Amino acid sequence: MTGRRRPSSPRPFPRALAAATAATACTAVLASLLSACGSLPGAPGGSGEKEPLTVMTWAPVDTKATNMPGMPAMAEAYARWVNSRGGLDGHPLKVVTCNEHNDSVAAARCAQRAVDAKAVAVVGSYSQFGRSFISPLERNGIPYLGGYGVSDEEFASPLSYPVNGGQAALLAGNGRQLASVCERVSLVRPDTIQGDQMPALLSAGLADGSRAAAKDVRAPEDGTDYTDAARRALDGVGATGTGAAGAAKGAGGCVTATLGERTDTFFDSFRRLQPDGSKVRIASVLGSVGQALVDRTGGRAGPLEGAYLTGWYPVASDPRWNPMRKVINDHAFGDNRIDPADPGVQTTWIAYTVLRAVVERLGKEGVEDITAHTVQQALDRGAQAVDTGGLTPKLRWRSEDMLAVQDFPRTVNALVTYQAVRDGQLVAAKEGFVNVAGTLEKPRADG
Repeated sequence: MTGRRRPSSPRPFPRALAAATAATACTAVLASLLSACGSLPGAPGGSGEKEPLTVMTWAPVDTKATNMPGMPAMAEAYARWVNSRGGLDGHPLKVVTCNEHNDSVAAARCAQRAVDAKAVAVVGSYSQFGRSFISPLERNGIPYLGGYGVSDEEFASPLSYPVNGGQAALLAGNGRQLASVCERVSLVRPDTIQGDQMPALLSAGLADGSRAAAKDVRAPEDGTDYTDAARRALDGVGATGTGAAGAAKGAGGCVTATLGERTDTFFDSFRRLQPDGSKVRIASVLGSVGQALVDRTGGRAGPLEGAYLTGWYPVASDPRWNPMRKVINDHAFGDNRIDPADPGVQTTWIAYTVLRAVVERLGKEGVEDITAHTVQQALDRGAQAVDTGGLTPKLRWRSEDMLAVQDFPRTVNALVTYQAVRDGQLVAAKEGFVNVAGTLEKPRADG
């Protein structure tokens, strides 16, 4: 209270004393209320309250290519949940989000925002522009924890801590999955730098099953019609011609497409071009195809029925996802950006699970000042592997935990799952995880 200049009075002292007494009583009541209820959410101070922890989560939203709005939305729901339970080891969690726009300049700006916000980590984020975002983070010592896995830098930077095997594991796993059922394979992939790595990775998996390398079919990342790509893919597996002749020639052939959100556009073009009765099978990876897309394209009567899919994690109906689903139900408030079956949402959940374990471990070690540096040190030290509830193997990033994967030395988890679309539902095509570390560790030819 600043008060006003007191007017002259023949009896100033008693009046001033009364005002001071009232102010003291007011302050005492307010202090009592704050003591009973705690400080304002996210504000430092208060009896025994620890400093807030700021983290960043970014992803592309409302772009013409791949969009991942569920990742920042999941991060915000996680913060609401964990703060309702007292925060991370008593530290209120503040999540700052950023639209990466599928653009290298925007990715760099998001990284700089993390620096400006003094974030202790970037958690559960998506960007294919690793060169743009990793340098600002490295210069300022900010860990990149649980990125989606679409850039090389996520598996090379000493400040990156991936929770899955990235696109390398998905493609190698998809190749191994298809090798058991396909004599010939065409891969339809984006004509981008990241897409250029895909053929060699898929073919490495095919080679494990003694199959020939995949036919490489490049396509625009943001195309609106993929008729030409579909024609080249069918030609690549020998399904040339029309009618019964074309259908018969496609027997034993498989077409797998990894075009992100444009994968459904490709399969629409493919369905219109494919001969009636064609025996060509289709495939993809989780992230390019998911349950929402299967439902949207007709379910069991749609073009994705029977498709082979490779993912990082258990199927979305697996009970190991129940804790995440409860958080979404209780704290996302009907946010339709969050799809529990979306690998981006799932990766974000796992990444924040790791962050929580790391902060709690630091608390047990008596570290009260949680900074980017202390988080990085804890991740590097790996005093205890992080249990993600069976959604991944237990995770840690010591040098002895790294796999000997060409071009991806930070890989610590090379497990994938085989899934398929049956009766309009994504189900496990093989129980448990498949370890593709051996496939990834073999020398391979460039795409």
